[in-house]
Amino acid sequence: MNEEIKLMKGNEAIAHAAIRCGCDGYFGYPITPQSEIMETLMEEQPWKTTGMVVLQAESEVAAVNMVYGGAGCGKRVMTSSSSPGMSLKMEGVSYIAGAELPCLLVNVMRGGPGLGTIQPSQADYFQAVKGGGHGDYKVITLAPASVQEMADFTKLGFELAFKYRNPAMILADGLIGQMMEKVILPPFTPRFTAEEISKISPWATYGKPASREPNVITSLELESKDMEARNLKFQAKYREIEEKEVLYEEMNCDDAEYILVAFGSSARVCQKAVETAREQGIKAGLIRPKTLWPFPTRLIESYANSAKVKGFMSVEMNAGQMVEDVQLAVNGKKKVAFFGRLGGIVPTPDEVVDAIKEKLF
Repeated sequence: MNEEIKLMKGNEAIAHAAIRCGCDGYFGYPITPQSEIMETLMEEQPWKTTGMVVLQAESEVAAVNMVYGGAGCGKRVMTSSSSPGMSLKMEGVSYIAGAELPCLLVNVMRGGPGLGTIQPSQADYFQAVKGGGHGDYKVITLAPASVQEMADFTKLGFELAFKYRNPAMILADGLIGQMMEKVILPPFTPRFTAEEISKISPWATYGKPASREPNVITSLELESKDMEARNLKFQAKYREIEEKEVLYEEMNCDDAEYILVAFGSSARVCQKAVETAREQGIKAGLIRPKTLWPFPTRLIESYANSAKVKGFMSVEMNAGQMVEDVQLAVNGKKKVAFFGRLGGIVPTPDEVVDAIKEKLF
């Protein structure tokens, strides 16, 4: 099979991958730095080729509730936004999680809080990983570090969302969304037929088929004992996801004395920082979580138990968020440091190396 290689932005890769993955509907609202997702979909006009619906809603709140409706019908639906826009969607995300519906969310992060800056940031980690809306729920969170992974994780996000009837999120940053790289797009997957939806998603509700009563989709439980039972069911599902779906990449960790933990653009910077550190005689390694939730806790814990490893450093484009999960994984067995840049500033490899010397030696 001939691979189709394209040169495109990360945002564009998500749009093309969505069409090819059999996405039924995209509902969004423009905001920098992710607007190219919807713009590309409008340019491609997939409603003429695959039947995919592409709609600019009147607001972020409207967009996520359209996703709620489409997901309830068993459709492959998605939305995208950037940090403050994703904040507006959080009530809907909680509703979708509470109703156990699959959907794909995309957050191309910008600096905050408030309107902030349109420059890249990683300050929405808490919002994505800890559940930015209300209630005890989790969102499967994928963290791409390349344009290729923007496309790959679109396909994976839909697969995981339907496997577990749970929202999945691609948590990228503005740099990954705007940068251009070569990408191999996924093959075309047809959209589900009504018969396939009925078989794959028997919980879905759509119209009133003659053969059965329509299902009722809701996140509402008026009885406390029923709400507790629903929540316990969610927690069992989350434990299964934590057991089976952790994804990560390691670099030079076998003999490392100092291990960096970073995702997205920060991980790309840290790859060069590891090379530079080793040239200076510092045995550095890198763990890059591909899933921020579920987090590679056991992997980090295993290195914390190693006599060779002297310390860890979480490198992020925020004031320190993922570092809390690194600390929990290390559990006081080794020193855990943090280095971050704020306001849309991307750290340099030399800054990371200097931070290793300052904070871990």
